[in-house]
Amino acid sequence: MIELADGVYGLGHGKGGHVHAFLIETAGELSLVDTLFEDDGRLVLDALRRLGRQPGDVKRIAITHGHRSHLGGLAALKRLTGAPVHAHAWEADIVAGDRRAQAVSILPQQSLRLIPFQLGLWLDRPRHAACAVDELLRDGDAFGPLQVLHVPGHSPGHLAFWWPERRFLIAGDGIATWPKLCAGWKAFNLNHLQHKTSLARLASLDAAIVGVGHGDAVTSGAADVVHALAEEFH
Repeated sequence: MIELADGVYGLGHGKGGHVHAFLIETAGELSLVDTLFEDDGRLVLDALRRLGRQPGDVKRIAITHGHRSHLGGLAALKRLTGAPVHAHAWEADIVAGDRRAQAVSILPQQSLRLIPFQLGLWLDRPRHAACAVDELLRDGDAFGPLQVLHVPGHSPGHLAFWWPERRFLIAGDGIATWPKLCAGWKAFNLNHLQHKTSLARLASLDAAIVGVGHGDAVTSGAADVVHALAEEFH
């Protein structure tokens, strides 16, 4: 766990492609964005203990999109925290286990290190524990102190989250820093034109810190980094 800004904590580990989740603290409440790969939520629970907090302090959970790396601990954490689960309508039935996430090509497009994840999505393995979505999120909604951004491209209902007062952006899988900095994993971006538009929107925020779905957060020159990714994306 690392404190990225006042009230912003990044949680991550090697599994799921160096996947990351984010705890947001404001007015004594905690909001959680994504739940990491492990199905027992233990890394999130450990972070809560280190902060001197209890599972019940998590008041809401949001999912950026319906891929296993981000859904792994959801069912366990919902049960332990009692927090309602939020997601976009396009992703809700995937989260609930009623539909599988769309498969992607298994051919190498960036790094060979991504092939296991492409193959996993193609085979729909390993599956996450199904979990009902309690509330749907739309562009412009509030999630705790965060503004909800619908930024499709990586997936139809992909969400990002923006905290203007902290200039902190959770870009989800719109941007990755593992295995290298890129505008998301190429094979996983389902709609090229939508993704290009979404990147331009993320760049327009001029974020000071950008948390990403895979890899470490961008904490230095973040606005310039996102602008460059958006301008170079073709």
